[in-house]
Parts: sequence; structure tokens; C-alpha cells
Amino acid sequence: MDSAIFKAAILGIVEGVTEFLPISSTGHLILAGDLLGFNSDTAKTFEVFIQLGAILAVVWMYREKVSSTIKDIGKEKTNRFILNLLIAFLPAAFFGFITHSFIKRHLFNPVTVAVALIVGGVAILVIERVVKKSVVMDMDEVSFKQALGIGLAQTLSLFPGVSRAGATIMGAMCFGLERKVATEFSFFLAIPIMFAATSYDLLKTFHSLTVNDLPIFAVGFIISFFSALFVIKAFLGFVTKHTFCSFAVYRIIFGAGVLFYYLK
Repeated sequence: MDSAIFKAAILGIVEGVTEFLPISSTGHLILAGDLLGFNSDTAKTFEVFIQLGAILAVVWMYREKVSSTIKDIGKEKTNRFILNLLIAFLPAAFFGFITHSFIKRHLFNPVTVAVALIVGGVAILVIERVVKKSVVMDMDEVSFKQALGIGLAQTLSLFPGVSRAGATIMGAMCFGLERKVATEFSFFLAIPIMFAATSYDLLKTFHSLTVNDLPIFAVGFIISFFSALFVIKAFLGFVTKHTFCSFAVYRIIFGAGVLFYYLK
């Protein structure tokens, strides 16, 4: 197998597996790309592109909800749900737009990712210990204030290694959403924020790609889609019976290992 295709397949799996878990897909892609020596400008565009594969897995998984939401626009319940997503989307979109270049230039490296993984792991353990009561048992019950709080929590994920899923799910739990509801709201919130972020990055870099890059991008995209689809189903089953503490422990151990490797 061509080495570039092999690397694309590995990164497609990494993206699909980690995107919707509270362990940071961006952080894992940075680390995997560095270890594979796949960190050119084309590779960076590739890592953005395969995120579309993962987010399309959510659209497919929830295609009935997405379809009914589009069909029922104008109804009060649907309008409230869409407005909640918009409210939660705007903070990260705004701060991401004004800090994008700085973050890409200064924070996309293994050491900052490792630190964020450890700090995020500790934060998950604290939240799991402190937050005991859930008052929102359905996504349609989320208030505008809760949506804004989740959106502000999502801005933390602009720092590589924090995890968008981790920030939104933990933020949602802090604002009273039941664990599974928080997870599903995070999935839906991923649709606009990831489409916006990936489209912005691709518009800036797509001109540098050639026809020879197409097979690599296609492989990464397809593998990312199917691996994400598998993980989403498994993750939803997991959160109905377990806490997120195991992910926190993984983050801390993995982050410490990365720090040791790069700082030794």
C-alpha cells in the first residue's frame, strides 16, 4: 500500500474514532500527524477535510431528526431547537474567527495538546464528582440561557487538546442536562460549528491542492465517516450506563505520556 494512502487511512480512523469522544480529535490528529511525519500544508488541509466525513456521520445517524427539523421550520418547538443551536454556535464561531490564525500558528503542537489533555481530564473528574442533579431530560427542554452557557463552554475547545465534545458535554451537564441529552446536544451542535470551521479552513487552503491529492483525501474521508458512525452508536450506548471518568483517566495518562516523550 502506498505510504501516503496508509497514513490517510490511519488519520481517517483517528478522526472518526476521536471526534465525538471527550478526548480531542484535533489533539490526536496533531500527535498522529507528527508521529507519521504527515504534517505538510497538504496534510493540514487533509486533517480539516476528513472532519467533514465525521460530521456527515452525525447527519446520517440523525437523518430523521435533521429531516423533520427542516420540514417543521416555522413550528414553535422546532424554531426553539434551531435557535438554541444558533445561540450555542455563535460564541465559538465569533472567538474562533478572531483567534484562528494565532491558535493555528502558536498552539498546534504536541506539548500544548498534552497539557490540555491533562487539564481537561482533571476537569472531567471534578465535574463528574460535583454535578449530581439533571433537570433537562430532553433536547427540546433546553432553555436559551442553558444554550448560551453550552456555547461559552464550547469556546474552550478552541485550544487544541481540550476537545469540542468534551467541552460541550461537560458544559451541558454543568447546566443541568442529563448525560445522554448533553451528548446528543453536543452531536447536533457539532453540525454547524464543524461545517463552518472546516469550510473556512478549506476555502483558505484548497487552492494549493492538486489532482494527485484526491485519492488520499477520498480514503481519509470515507474511513472517517464509517469509523465515526460506529463510534457514535457505541458511545450513545456507553453514556446511558457509565460516567466519563474513564475518558478522563485516559486523557491524563495519554497526556502525561506525550509530555514525557516530547520533553525528555
